[in-house]
Amino acid sequence: MTDDGFFREVNEELRSDKVKAFWKRYGSLLIGGVVAIVVGTAAFSFYEYWTERQASQSGDKFLAALNLVRDGKNDDALKTLDELEKDGYGAYPVLARMRAAGVLAQKGDNAGAVAAFDKVSADSSIPQAIRDLAKLRAAFILVDTGSYEDVASRVETLSSDSSPMRHSAREALGLAAWKAGRGADSAKLFQQIADDKSAPANVRQFADTMLDMLRSTGAAPAATAG
Repeated sequence: MTDDGFFREVNEELRSDKVKAFWKRYGSLLIGGVVAIVVGTAAFSFYEYWTERQASQSGDKFLAALNLVRDGKNDDALKTLDELEKDGYGAYPVLARMRAAGVLAQKGDNAGAVAAFDKVSADSSIPQAIRDLAKLRAAFILVDTGSYEDVASRVETLSSDSSPMRHSAREALGLAAWKAGRGADSAKLFQQIADDKSAPANVRQFADTMLDMLRSTGAAPAATAG
């Protein structure tokens, strides 16, 4: 055996001893790390599967409730929505609460619908945009069934220039003011909508129609020439 061969074998033995020593010292940690990675990957995959399955089941139940409403089976729809509110996944429990309130209004239970929308708007666990939408829904019901003060208590804060829902809030307030015999206040609100270039075209058109009606009845001053 040459000197080179001898030293190569010695080096290989040393490396082997180092590997054995390293494995003896850290092997259990390495195995534990591999097991943790495998278990973590499996757990994540199961969680993804579970969440997708839960969301799919909740979506199917929500669609079934909508179909029941379409078919005029409101009581059955309310029962399904109530189950979804209790057992649904993700955003579906909140959607179920909103749709159930709408079904109550369709059934003519305006007081129940307003109470349901008010309950949603008061729930701090729900996103603010949905809470504000619930206020608007309650307000539009109260245009017909309540007072101006009832409507204002729900949407007056939404009528500010910075609110993304100001057009609908001003529309509800304008209709409530008109119903209450407050023509000047109603005209002011509808004029704000008509002058707001960011308002949807159909909303501005309705505001113009209301302004024309208010002026024709003398409830608002005639428009001045531009």
